[in-house]
Amino acid sequence: MTETTISTRARAKQWDDGFFREYVRANIYKRYMGGNENAIIQVNNDLTKKKGDAITFNLVGALDPTAGPNNGSTNLVGNEKALPNDGWQVMIGVVRDAVVVNMQEEQASAFDVREAGKVALKELANRYLRDAITSALASVNGVAYATASAAQKNAWNAANSDRVLYGDKKSNYNATHATALAAIAATQTLSTEIVSLAKRMARSAKTVNGEGIRPVRYDEDEEFFVMFVGSKAFRDLRQDMVDNKYWQEALERSKANPLFTSTSSILWDNVLVREVPSIPDIGTVGTDSANVVPYYLCGAQAIGVSWAQTTKTTVRKEDDYGFRNGVGFMEMRGLGKIQWGQGETTAKDWGVFTGFVAAAADQ
Repeated sequence: MTETTISTRARAKQWDDGFFREYVRANIYKRYMGGNENAIIQVNNDLTKKKGDAITFNLVGALDPTAGPNNGSTNLVGNEKALPNDGWQVMIGVVRDAVVVNMQEEQASAFDVREAGKVALKELANRYLRDAITSALASVNGVAYATASAAQKNAWNAANSDRVLYGDKKSNYNATHATALAAIAATQTLSTEIVSLAKRMARSAKTVNGEGIRPVRYDEDEEFFVMFVGSKAFRDLRQDMVDNKYWQEALERSKANPLFTSTSSILWDNVLVREVPSIPDIGTVGTDSANVVPYYLCGAQAIGVSWAQTTKTTVRKEDDYGFRNGVGFMEMRGLGKIQWGQGETTAKDWGVFTGFVAAAADQ
């Protein structure tokens, strides 16, 4: 007996009329954005209402308390204090992208190509914004860390010596950035002790005459910082908490309150440590061959973002007599790390404390 075999050309072909999308993580920084001075990422939309290619964020320093108050024994006239002030400017640029498909290919597809394109473009816009914020956190006086010269990194390092930490102790600091990185031992991974030390240093890191980097305030008198870390550093902090039984001793064990959860944040000493997988490693440095990774402890007004045009959908006009359909997005924005003394080699990061630790590669 010989069974009938259907010819390849005669076989019916069925396709799923839906589509599977590659996973794209949403903009992880969105929850930290706000329109007032209490936001970690301060948003300014003034240019959506008027013309201009740049926006200036006004910075006001604290008054110097050194001389103390006037007790009435001298004239106040002629002895007034000057109010420290500065401006941080961000330039506006265009961010856009698009996809296009012709009628013939759309007809041949079993799924809605244009709809899939719209979803993918929305995710792409999110990724552009997320990656721009990550790059800004690492930037050296307005220059991307990866492209900054050794001299630029050293100048930033010197100006921000009170708000940068190498490894697990303040004494690791060196005026030469590369030398300080190379001295980080492979054992100096992110721990609760480092998180607390970074917080204490941030509180005393004065930009002008204040009392350190300003934390975010909630519930009237509660203050906290947010520390953005990559996945390896986050892994090491979790392990440190497990090894020291912090979770086991602090929490009642139950199904509703397990030791391990799927959360991507840890709260320690009023510092919310937030995992941002897109934060890149610095790389392997030093005689100890430690893989160094950065972290960014942020207070209020760490990053400034300004939109002149919020994200909108665009449509291709040159459609070749209706044959091609194109859809895209466009926005006009600028963002960066806010600094006091912008443009000067002595510029200080206004609301960001930067640290570097070791983190072994995943096995």
